[in-house]
Amino acid sequence: MIVPFFDLKAQYASLREEILAALDRAGSKAAFIQGEDVDALEQEFAAYCEVKHCVALNSGTSALHLALLAAGVKAGDEVITTSNSFIATAEAISYTGARPVFVDIDPRTANIDVGKVAAAVTSRTRVILPVHLYGLAAEMDSILKTATQHGLMVIEDACQAHGARYRGARVGSIGKSAAFSFYPSKNLGAYGEGGALTTNDDAIAAQARALRSHGESRRYFHDIMGFNYRMSGFQGAILRLKLRHLDKWNARRRELAEIYRRTLAGARVELQDAGAPGERVFHLLVVYVADRDAVRAKLEERGVGTGVHYPLPIHLQKPYQSLGYRQGDFPHTERACERVISMPLYPEMTHEQAAYAAQTLREIAGDR
Repeated sequence: MIVPFFDLKAQYASLREEILAALDRAGSKAAFIQGEDVDALEQEFAAYCEVKHCVALNSGTSALHLALLAAGVKAGDEVITTSNSFIATAEAISYTGARPVFVDIDPRTANIDVGKVAAAVTSRTRVILPVHLYGLAAEMDSILKTATQHGLMVIEDACQAHGARYRGARVGSIGKSAAFSFYPSKNLGAYGEGGALTTNDDAIAAQARALRSHGESRRYFHDIMGFNYRMSGFQGAILRLKLRHLDKWNARRRELAEIYRRTLAGARVELQDAGAPGERVFHLLVVYVADRDAVRAKLEERGVGTGVHYPLPIHLQKPYQSLGYRQGDFPHTERACERVISMPLYPEMTHEQAAYAAQTLREIAGDR
């Protein structure tokens, strides 16, 4: 059996007629930059995330950048986050001139270790930036408590967590603001780049709207230096359509993830914590194994595609060597990056494919 790691073509085929109609509608209105579909997406995604405001943008990286700028982060400030993430989490901090301050992960969740956050706070700290990694929400109660004690702001990196909840609350509604990515492989993916900032704060929303479009207060009047971070009309049309399917797709991901968990029980494989029932959205199904590269090669030989998220933590990446971190500084993060494998998981997978991928992994890894 062949089980690809991901299959965007299958999802497109299931929605093709709807997608073509949505694109034709946007094209017939010549709404190529922002426009009616983007405006409607902002309203619909804000309602979905249970917040007052959504600002549609051209990428999740842009959303992180504007969230930090709108929070007042500037050169010389510090932002606490995790090194176990895509590099954009740290890049957005660097774009403001601030310094990323990394904290190790909880090996159970692969999210930021909330017990280590307070010790990382200094007089320069302005923001705590937790990542809801792989669709599992970070421990937000502890993070918010630490932030309140130290007078800090919390911004959620929700780029992998569309539709997830934390103790009943939608991610994206818990911190002062949040960033989402609509990269094609995400649970809610565009056909190209896309992103969004969500917030309940009127001032942050207004600032982000100005910043995304060259600092305009109205057409050709620029009050601040801004950026070209606008979303295209076609992406807005596609995302509106796909948003209507998101809860169904997330439910399917949970079904498939449960097949993995049942099949791998007792195997020589570690899994990320599943979170509370119905709250995690399983952007990725990650496992941790010894001799990762050999296991991946054997899986590929038997038709099971895999990925690695992420092979090298941010604090050891070349652009961040100047921060002075060294190998061994964050042992749980480094161990996770050495052992992680992302297994196939997408809504169009069959139960049989999930069972085959999980059983194949079990046979390769062996039992405890």
